[in-house]
This record gives sequence, C-alpha cells and structure tokens, in this order.
Amino acid sequence: MKVRTRWALSLAVLLATTSAIAQGGQPGSGLNAVPIWNGRIPNALPLAGPEKVTKKTESLVAGKPWTAITNVSRPTITVYPPRSTNSGAAVLVFPGGGYKVLAIDLEGTEICNWLTSKGITAVLVKYRVPTPKVGRYGESVQALQDAQRALSLVRSRASDLHIDPHKIGVIGFSAGGHLAAALSTRYNQRSYSSQDAVDKISCRPDFAIALYPGHLSSWYPDSPKTQANAVDLTLNPKIRVTKRTPPTFLVQAENDPVDDVRNSLSYFLALKNAKVPVELHVYAEGGHAYGLRPTSKPITQWPSLAEKWLRTIRMIP
Repeated sequence: MKVRTRWALSLAVLLATTSAIAQGGQPGSGLNAVPIWNGRIPNALPLAGPEKVTKKTESLVAGKPWTAITNVSRPTITVYPPRSTNSGAAVLVFPGGGYKVLAIDLEGTEICNWLTSKGITAVLVKYRVPTPKVGRYGESVQALQDAQRALSLVRSRASDLHIDPHKIGVIGFSAGGHLAAALSTRYNQRSYSSQDAVDKISCRPDFAIALYPGHLSSWYPDSPKTQANAVDLTLNPKIRVTKRTPPTFLVQAENDPVDDVRNSLSYFLALKNAKVPVELHVYAEGGHAYGLRPTSKPITQWPSLAEKWLRTIRMIP
C-alpha cells in the first residue's frame, strides 16, 4: 500500500508541475520524471553502476555534441505540455541507442520540444538500458515492457493530461524505432504480468512514427545467406502486422550504415499488404542518428513531412 501511495503522489506531482520545457538532456524546471512502475519492476537486471550521463563530443551531429544516458534501471516518463494551442494529441518518445544507451537529447528532449511547438503533448520515455539483446533480431524484453506500461499509464491519465485517449501515438529512433513497431504489433499481449488497473488499459498506439529503425529485417550484410539474396525483405517474425496495426510513418536513408534501409522497406511492405495506412520516405543520403537537427541533407526536412502526415490522418487540426 505504501508503494502504491508513493507512486500515486508522484503522478499527482507530475500532473501539477508540467509547466516548462526542458532544453537539455534532463527534465527542466517544472518537469518531473515519474517512475513507470508502482511496484516490482519485471525482469529487473543488475547493472554495472549508477545511472550515467555522458556528453558525446567525439561524434557531432549537425556540428553539435549529443548526450547519452546509460545504466537506466528505473524507467520513467516525463510529460511535456503543448506550447501552442492544445491539439489533444500526445506522442510517447523513444530515443535510440541500440538498447545500450539512450540518445536522450538528440532523439529525446529535442523531439519533445518540436512536438510541443505543434500543440502536441510529448512524453519522454526513459526505458531500461543496457539490456540483453534477445534472439536473432536483437530485441529487448525490458524495453518493450517499459513501453507497454508507459502507454497504458499515459492513456489512463488522459483526462488529467488534457489529451484525447484515442490520439496517443509513438515516435522512435533506431532501436526506439523498433520499439515503436513492436508496440504497434504486440499491444494485445502483455510482456509482463499485470500489476494493477493501469495494465487493463490498452497499450495500442493510435499512430506510429519510426526513423531509421533497426531489428526489423532479416537482412544482415555479413550473412552468407543474405549476401546471396541482396533483395531479401523478410520481416522480423515477431513483428506481426495486422489490419489493426496503427497508421505508420517511416523515414530512412539508403546509405544508413547502422540499420540497413531494408528494415523500413520490409516493414512498409508488411503494412501495405495488411492495408494499413503507411507513408515511407527513403533518401539517398542521410546516414544514421540525425534526429531533427537540420543539415544540408534533404532527409533532415522530415519533421515538416511528419507534421503534414499527422494532419492527413487527422491526429492534429
């Protein structure tokens, strides 16, 4: 009872203090990171040390460093309220980092700032990393558990957060892009035992945006099998697309050196075959992990395309 009381109080503080926008890698003044779990964290893992924040100056993006967080053992959500007229829509943000670290500003807080400028409530999900990569596709059980719980938690508080419970989407980058796809296709089966009433609420996103996603295609550049069949677009069999999979927006560069473009192509074809509304943008150049920082590459103009898409599917006015 004490654990649940503390969790409820933390959530109440969150709802009362979401009045400012963070500018760096951590929640800013007036923002509170609230634990996702109100009791035992499922599949908890021992980590090498305390949570660590590192400024990455050796690999600049658009001429600027980025911030990585690792050793995340207690996942949280941080709610960013809209800075313009509230559209009623909300988006959970999943930073990437190969399920090893989280690019918490490049693919986290900076994304939240963009969303809130469009009248969208942004929810930054700090999921557990590092976690073991399971199976051939290198998935994370813990990250999916955190994502499912986070979406149900946000939907359970839709009224308090002034959002439409039928306009809650997700956006993810790299491993976070895989997480967005996994959540879009595995919402009907919890990856953990139910803890409370929150877990009775749907964790299905109403829409999804995935940028340079990984862990989706069976194509591997070093595999003799795929070298013999360079056009292999077999989808990860755990990503089971159906007609109930939410509308999806995909962006990836053909020259992505980390997550091959076949990840987006295979997911796109599965969505198309299931008659799920899907929009795919493939660019010749752009590489990997650019977030929304503008460069000379046309691929960094994706935010304006995503905004138009959100209007097309009527998630924002």
